[in-house]
Amino acid sequence: MTKKKYAAFAVVFLLLAILVYLQFRTWRNFDWARLLQYGLDWRHIIHGIVYIYIAYFLRAVRWKIFLQPVRKNATVLGLVPPTLIGFTGLALLGRPGELIRPYLIARRESLPFASQVAVWAVERIFDAGGFTVLMVSAIFLPSKLRDFTRAAPPDVARWIHFTGYALIALVMGLLIAALVMSYRGNAIAKWVETRFSHLAKNLGHRIAQKIREFTIGLNTIDGPFAFIQLSAASVLMWWVIALAYKEVTHAYGAPMSGMSATKVLLLMGASMIGSMVQLPGVGGGSQLATISALDHVFDIVPKELTVSCGIMLWLVTFVAVVPVGLILSHRERLSLRKLSEESAQAESAPATTQILDSNA
Repeated sequence: MTKKKYAAFAVVFLLLAILVYLQFRTWRNFDWARLLQYGLDWRHIIHGIVYIYIAYFLRAVRWKIFLQPVRKNATVLGLVPPTLIGFTGLALLGRPGELIRPYLIARRESLPFASQVAVWAVERIFDAGGFTVLMVSAIFLPSKLRDFTRAAPPDVARWIHFTGYALIALVMGLLIAALVMSYRGNAIAKWVETRFSHLAKNLGHRIAQKIREFTIGLNTIDGPFAFIQLSAASVLMWWVIALAYKEVTHAYGAPMSGMSATKVLLLMGASMIGSMVQLPGVGGGSQLATISALDHVFDIVPKELTVSCGIMLWLVTFVAVVPVGLILSHRERLSLRKLSEESAQAESAPATTQILDSNA
């Protein structure tokens, strides 16, 4: 591990330690013994895990649609193992494992790695868009979340509405940027390469490479029908994840029985924001953000219940993939750490023009 990675982990650890201290300082009477005494309905937990695996299957379906212009013979079942192994690497290694999935798919389908990194980048837009459609609909259209917002304290209601408007602005900005890149991506990359080349060694070159990769990724959307398919798959996937969250919360019985599929979208949003500060294999940020949302937004009591539920949500939605992912990687004789290193080396390799065509 490089000194830069050690420094990054140290900063993340320090941030998490501060967040933990601030969170539990307000809970002076926190009963740690009570934390492990909650009886769970494990049927709901199993249902939640099933939903999460369905979501991984939908991710493979979506990637299959991306591959349609260049690999018409790619199969969804062939993309499921790289998907599960990739998310296992992300769970165990943290951010260094993010590129395992596009790296494995590129290797399996004999495609340039940069092309699949480009798909991975465009996939983030559809993730944001799919989640935003559900969240905004729940906030502004008739739903249990809208009813909850009306009855909530003014500061909570303002925060929820602000979240909705911020998501709309974010997705609109991403769509505009994607359209500009689709038509002028190469020209923008050339300008950036020239403009920033003098600031640092290879800086302009690296930024231009990312812009070109993103432009290539946009070109994998094979027309309006493919766009509709990708959008539908994204919305459906996030709805299935919402159902998984609902199942986990309902495993705690009466205190959580009011958590509908639309209400848990707030928990999902909090978890996504918190996941930006994570320790490999441990997490931290997503659990704290979820616990904070249960405590301050939904006012779930006692505090021990919010902690238990936050940890269980993380285990089901983020860690449950690990056993199957490890079995698949062992069967294919793959080392997650080695894959992470290889994908990082491939990403940092000197940029070359990557051209996708149907005959590749």
